[in-house]
Amino acid sequence: MGLTAGIIGLPNVGKTTLFNAIIKAKLPATNYPFSTIEPNIGVVEVPDERMKVLETMYHPKKMVYTTFEFTDVAGLVRGSSRGEGLGNQFLSYIRGCDAICQVVRVFTDDNIMHVDGSIDPIRDLETIQIELIFADLEVVEKRIPKIQKRAQMKTDPEAVIEYEVLEKIKKGLENQQPIRQLQLTKDEEKIIRNFSFLTEKPMLYVLNISESEMAEPGNNPYIEKIREIARIEHAEVTIVSAKIEQELSELPSEDKLLFLEDLGVKESGLDDLIRKSYSLLGLETFFTAGEKEVRSWTFKKGMKAPQCAGVIHSDFEKGFIRAETIAFQDLVLAGSEAKAKEIGKYRLEGKDYVAKDGDVFFFRFHV
Repeated sequence: MGLTAGIIGLPNVGKTTLFNAIIKAKLPATNYPFSTIEPNIGVVEVPDERMKVLETMYHPKKMVYTTFEFTDVAGLVRGSSRGEGLGNQFLSYIRGCDAICQVVRVFTDDNIMHVDGSIDPIRDLETIQIELIFADLEVVEKRIPKIQKRAQMKTDPEAVIEYEVLEKIKKGLENQQPIRQLQLTKDEEKIIRNFSFLTEKPMLYVLNISESEMAEPGNNPYIEKIREIARIEHAEVTIVSAKIEQELSELPSEDKLLFLEDLGVKESGLDDLIRKSYSLLGLETFFTAGEKEVRSWTFKKGMKAPQCAGVIHSDFEKGFIRAETIAFQDLVLAGSEAKAKEIGKYRLEGKDYVAKDGDVFFFRFHV
């Protein structure tokens, strides 16, 4: 789908360690600011338990999981919007991302320096929020004078609408409200789409905890406070231990489960992070299944059947005839594709069918 989630945060909060775990790479995780300068890009598989069910049902020769991109961006510091640190270079990297995963360090470790000299996750959130707001405000303040005269004279209807929405955004930003917190209409969202505003992008707060907190993260005093901030801002929260996730990424699959059990944890926090990032981008999954291959595919929520066919190959969309489909849950309840057909759960859908997460498709098309 060509969408990417950018991993940001202050220096030394665990961004690169987490990125190492995500892509099972070995990038330098050093104890000084700006050890990441050029953004690192990695493609990750989206974990999906439904794939294992389909594997058991179809016994395919090959299993292929859907993927999307994470980008590890250099650490942001106070004053980035005014050119401090990597400044505008850093902000331009974030503008190229479709969603933001902000890593927040919520643990204390005297061996790992903090750029501000002490641990205060709420302050860290505010630091980054202010920098992103200042960057967006600068864009708005440069644009408004260019369209103000046309808007006030009402000679250009589009300029009138753009001016009104930018004034609305300006007021919100001046009150330290990110754009995603404002209640914009679909038309207003469409007008500002090309600005790539930073505070409009979906946000996932990734709370980096210590190993000792993994079994009972609720004991960390900062987590509930950040959850409340996220609720107000229309953001999401996930909890990980970047150090543990990197160690897990180096283990065989069977050893991972034992390691997690020893820690008193049922699931890797990394899997939750990947799934929430995927959802944050408005992405869903459909499947194709048979003896040769079971594969999951990414589609944008709201896509119709022909567009989903086009995800596989452009010719499928151009020559679309119909989609033969079974909802995943119906397939599971039936026990097999043959049984699903027998009980009427195998459907024929046309060009106007809006795909649903979990649809198992077989596309009919002509060239």
